[in-house]
Amino acid sequence: MFAKMAESSGKVVGYKVIGVIKAEDFEKLAPEVESLIKEEGAIRILFDMSAYESEEAKAWLKDLKFGQKFHRQIEKMAIVGDKAWEKLIAYLAKPFYARDSKYFHTGEAEKAWAWLRE
Repeated sequence: MFAKMAESSGKVVGYKVIGVIKAEDFEKLAPEVESLIKEEGAIRILFDMSAYESEEAKAWLKDLKFGQKFHRQIEKMAIVGDKAWEKLIAYLAKPFYARDSKYFHTGEAEKAWAWLRE
């Protein structure tokens, strides 16, 4: 599940990624992101992966379609987490999900929000 974070404001939005991501989670996230893009233009997005467990195989295609649809409208993507593989996710986000991306350790969440708001 994607839970919108209270720190979100304007064109900067954050989501806590909780548990196992399912295809229907992207069916809820995509319209919300699309609506924000219509309101704000290009956006900046944070994904807090600290409560993430896994992603169902059925969700992979929805995940890729999300990136394909919104890549040009996401200026920056911050990945916040505490696992080494999440750094790779941030690296891969740049060509597939956002024009720029960066990894931040869980203890650096405030730096991630600041980077998005720069």
